[in-house]
Amino acid sequence: MKKRFTEEQILDFLKQVEAGVPVKELCRRHGFSDASFYTWRAKFGGMTVPDAKRLKDLELENSRLKKLLAEAHLDIEALKVVARGKG
Repeated sequence: MKKRFTEEQILDFLKQVEAGVPVKELCRRHGFSDASFYTWRAKFGGMTVPDAKRLKDLELENSRLKKLLAEAHLDIEALKVVARGKG
């Protein structure tokens, strides 16, 4: 799924609300729901742009490592099946 807003834009939205812009007004102006805003605030609240980029990099690395682990478990299970068949 393609995201409509970058981390930089989301952090800018959060800063605007901290500066006093009402949440409903900001959501209407930029075309996203207030639920999206509150989700972003929970995820990115208090972060800077480098922090958000680092978080994204860590999430990508984590998903890559999870895939490698799942593949390793599949290989182990396949080897167990083959070993049982020979015995």
